Amino acid sequence: MDSADTTKTHRDIWSKKPVLRQIYGDYYTRILDNCVPGRTLEIGGGSGNFARQRDDVISVDVQQLPWLDAVADAHALPFADACFANIVLVDVFHHLGRPWDFLDEVRRTLRPGGRMVMVEPAITPISWFIYHYMHPELVDMKADPLGEGAPLSTDEPFSSNQAIPTLVFEKHRERFIADYPELQLLQCMRFGLLSYPLSGGFRPWSLLPARGAGPLLRLEAAIEGFVAPVMAFRLLVVVERR
Repeated sequence: MDSADTTKTHRDIWSKKPVLRQIYGDYYTRILDNCVPGRTLEIGGGSGNFARQRDDVISVDVQQLPWLDAVADAHALPFADACFANIVLVDVFHHLGRPWDFLDEVRRTLRPGGRMVMVEPAITPISWFIYHYMHPELVDMKADPLGEGAPLSTDEPFSSNQAIPTLVFEKHRERFIADYPELQLLQCMRFGLLSYPLSGGFRPWSLLPARGAGPLLRLEAAIEGFVAPVMAFRLLVVVERR
């Protein structure tokens, strides 16, 4: 199955799986709560779900898909300087082969005061075990995502290293701050406990019934401050252009 077919399959699963829509609805709310007013660019629009949340979203992907606005490579965006108020990503940053080139594009295309907001995998002691042994994507904590050397993944859209967000914004936080002084790291928060793995993600099955998703998400929000450091599956990152 090629990447476009995989994305179409994900779109079909999304339409049939209310528990998945509830969990990602929580992600989208967290993202939108941290956006500023103005035009928003979504990188890696994929199955087209985030763009439905507000009218001013331009949604792009490296794949040609009929429900997206344009084809664009995150490493070399075809947009003018300082033209966006927000750049948002959901499960995309860890797929980028050259994160350093993308971050250069973020500081170029965001207006002063604009924000990059993303939700990505978080690598914690418990999530590492699940992501490493029960998920098809790589987890390589030894990678150097700010090294500007060889690409970290191939050009295939679903090639990835789930550790990249944790490496850039947690393990190598001081290096990120030093290398990108124009990009102020406002927030890097671990959240999301068992709801996502129990849902099965974009697989057809789910161990979490739709009626249980809301109560579980509320419970997770209440306790995540205590347990997220060791078992969070998600990372919310908010960066502001100085």
